[in-house]
This record gives sequence, structure tokens and C-alpha cells, in this order.
Amino acid sequence: MLDMFIAGFASVLTFKVMALIVLGVVVGIIFGSIPGLTATMAVALCIPLTFGMDITAAISLLIGLYVGGVSGGLLSAILINIPGTPSSVATCFDGAPMAKRGEAGKALGVGIVFSFWGGLLSVFALIFLAPPLSTIALKFGPYEYFAIAVFSLTLIASLSSKSMPKGLLACLIGMMMAFVGIAPIDATQRFTFGIDQLSSGFDLLPVLIGLFAVTEVMKEAEGCWVKGRVYDAAKHKIALGKIKGFGFTLAEAMTQKLNFIRSFIIGLVIGILPGIGGGTSNLLAYAVAKSQSKTPDKFGTGIIDGVVASETSNNASVGGAFLPLLTLGIPGDTVTAMLLGGFMIHGVTPGPLLLTSHGKLVYAIFAALIIAHIVMLVVEFWGLRIFIKALDIPKYILLPIIISLCVVGAFGLNNDLTDVWSLLIFGLLGFGLEKLGYPLAPLILGFILGPMVETNLRRGLMHTGGDFMPFFAQPIAALFFALTALSVGWIIYQGYKKRSPSGV
Repeated sequence: MLDMFIAGFASVLTFKVMALIVLGVVVGIIFGSIPGLTATMAVALCIPLTFGMDITAAISLLIGLYVGGVSGGLLSAILINIPGTPSSVATCFDGAPMAKRGEAGKALGVGIVFSFWGGLLSVFALIFLAPPLSTIALKFGPYEYFAIAVFSLTLIASLSSKSMPKGLLACLIGMMMAFVGIAPIDATQRFTFGIDQLSSGFDLLPVLIGLFAVTEVMKEAEGCWVKGRVYDAAKHKIALGKIKGFGFTLAEAMTQKLNFIRSFIIGLVIGILPGIGGGTSNLLAYAVAKSQSKTPDKFGTGIIDGVVASETSNNASVGGAFLPLLTLGIPGDTVTAMLLGGFMIHGVTPGPLLLTSHGKLVYAIFAALIIAHIVMLVVEFWGLRIFIKALDIPKYILLPIIISLCVVGAFGLNNDLTDVWSLLIFGLLGFGLEKLGYPLAPLILGFILGPMVETNLRRGLMHTGGDFMPFFAQPIAALFFALTALSVGWIIYQGYKKRSPSGV
């Protein structure tokens, strides 16, 4: 194993490959930080550039884009309260409030460091735990996925702000929006109202950009005119704040040990499960961190706990997503699906035999992942003060640019104007819900998990002939159903405890 490691690093530590990794990380950060341009899009656009490269150089470039793209989303999430990628939605909840009170540097520093450690440790997990963890993930069927989705929906309680009914209603709206289009099992059209463009439903990217980016722009625009006077941007200017190193102390980092470990495990496990990825793991990790905190009321006001949970989990999903890709040939998320295409272009098929047939390449991938995370840390650390300068741009210039990039990103997804209309519709919906005091996080969670609940429930019932009892007979599914019952029981107990005059 040591010899393979040395050979893998030797093939990566060349000027050409290192330059490609640095280029990939920088471009990935740019794509990740611009709302509408994701790591998936960066990898998709750059795959044609790898045709003439050897496979080690090609995969190293794509890995750099992946790592930079996932981490880059924290920049816009913290600085302008708009998630650059689906993986950084939860980073907005506490990162943006920290920035608004003059702690942008600290919020960025916390996000960058815990992104680095979450991603790096996931690579080591990938190296040492790939075979056993992938074997477990392979046993997940419709019963298990349904149970996980149901358990995840109980976390809405942690994301519902001060009003549980409003949180549940927001989640139901998200699930309802996810059901628009062709049904996943019997291909029946639902809620399309005869509009052909709605047959494929709403894609996650326009929904996400609309709910967060367009909504945020509308909120800013609303404040630009108050009683006929021009909005005073100077009063709302975000300051970097005094920053030394990464802006936080070792003592502050040590208080996050449990939060870090818990979020890392959530991100790694979610990353391993095919088709879920960092877009879900950051919300789940944030919800769990809030539910387990001694001071849950502080979440959303600007504390590092929320940033740590989100950024640790979404970057831990990177190593997790590589586990099924390399060992089973099954992509863990949309980016690794693109990477699967990159492998096949160069005549390599990931799967159980990859380690024996292309052992040097596998360890070169491990080396590229490690180096990419180190490059990401260095680039984002030295770019801290450069990133913050973006906020010096006047709002009347910055907001139209953001909207333009959002429209380009939405249109570029499928080259379809329907996605642009979806962007605007969800922007108006998000703005209206926020004005009425409805939280947006449960809506996103419902939109992501709704299809997962429906598809796996129907698959499972088809397999059992309509009998629900076999769902409880599977050990893994039964475990998650038990956790769901405990979670609901705990929520009811907490609600009763708050209402009880004696607090008992």
C-alpha cells in the first residue's frame, strides 16, 4: 500500500499535473462562488478539454474543479447571503448574519478551515474504508432509502424557526413543487396544467437560485428606497473585521469538536449514498447541530456552529461520493456522474476491479484529492481580503450582475427558458414567504426529499404487493424508523416542556 501511495504521489507531483490541479481549484472556486454556476457545470464544461490529456492529468483537473466548486459556495453564502451551490445553503443561515455584524473574516475563516478538514478527512476515509462502506451502501434498497428520507423529514422541526406550523407548511409546499411533472414510476403527468414545459418538473438549481438569490436581491432592492430616499449603502456595508490568521482562535475551534465529528460523519454517509450528495448533507448536518445544541435559539443569529456543521458536511460528501464511484462504478452525486464520463472517455471503467487493474491510477486520485484540498485552503486563505472587496461594489451595480449570472446559470442548465421562468417564479415565492414569516430551509428540504420519499415508497410497495410491514422487517430500515419515532417523541417532549409552566 505504501508503494502504491508513493507511485500515486509521484505521478501527481509533476509540474503539469500540479498546475492543472491549481487551475482546477481556482476555476472551481470561481464557479462555486457565483450563484447559478456549480461544480457540476464546471466539470461538464471542462471535460472536453481533457480529451488530449493522459488520464492522470485529466482526472486531476476535474478533481480540482470538484473540490474548488464545493468549497467556493461558502464565499457568496457568507458575503451576500446567496448560496453559490446547493451544498452551501445552510452556510447562509449563520455565515451571513456574522458578516452583517462585521465578522465576515471570521465567518470565512471558519468556513474555509472546516471545509478543508471535512474534505481531507473524507479522503482518508475513502482510502481506508472504501470496500466495507461501499458494501454496506450497496445493500440500501427502496426500504432503506424511504426510511432515511422519513427520518430526515423529522429534522424540519430544527429548521422551522419559531413556528412549527409554518415550517411544516413550507416543507409541504416544497414537496408539492417537487411532484410537478411526470411521475417517477408510472410516467403519469401531474400538476402540469397542460403546459408541456412542466413535464420534466422543476430542476433543483433554478429552485435554489430563485429562493435564495432572487429573493435576496428583491429584499435588497426593497430597501433601496425608503420613504422616497435613496438607500444608504454605507450603513449596510459589510466589514471584514479584524482578522489574524483565519480569524478565530484554537479555543473556539476546540469547542466545535463534537459538532465537527458529527457533521463529518453525516456528510460522509450521505455522500456514500448514491444520488443525494452535499445539497442534502449540509441541511441535515445543520439541523442535527441545532437540535443537539444547548443553545438552539442562537442558530440563525450568527454563530460559528452553523457554519462548521454546513461546511464540514458538504466537503465530507466529496470523499463519500468517490467511494461508490471507485469501488462499485456508481456515482455518488451529479459531479461524480460527470467524472464517471471522464473515466470512460479515457477507456477506464470504475468498479470492483479498478484497484487491481489500475491501482496506480486509484492512488493518484487519492493523491490529487489530498493536494486539491491543500491548494483550496491556501487559495481561499490568501484570497480572503480579495473576496471581501466584492462588497465594495455599489449595490446598484452588484445586484443586476447577480441577477444576470443567475439567469445565465439557470438557462445554461438545460438551455431552456423554462428554467429562467422557474427562477423568477421561485424568487417571487421565496420573497412572499419570507415577508409572511415562513422559513425557506424546510421548503428546500421538502423539495429535495419529496421525490426520494415518493419513489422509494412506491418501489417498495410494488415489491411487496402493497404490504407495508416488510419495510419494518429490514434491519437498516427498521433502525431508521426507530430513530424517526425517537426523534418525533423528542420533539413532542420538547414542545410539552416549553409549554409546561413548571418546565417539567
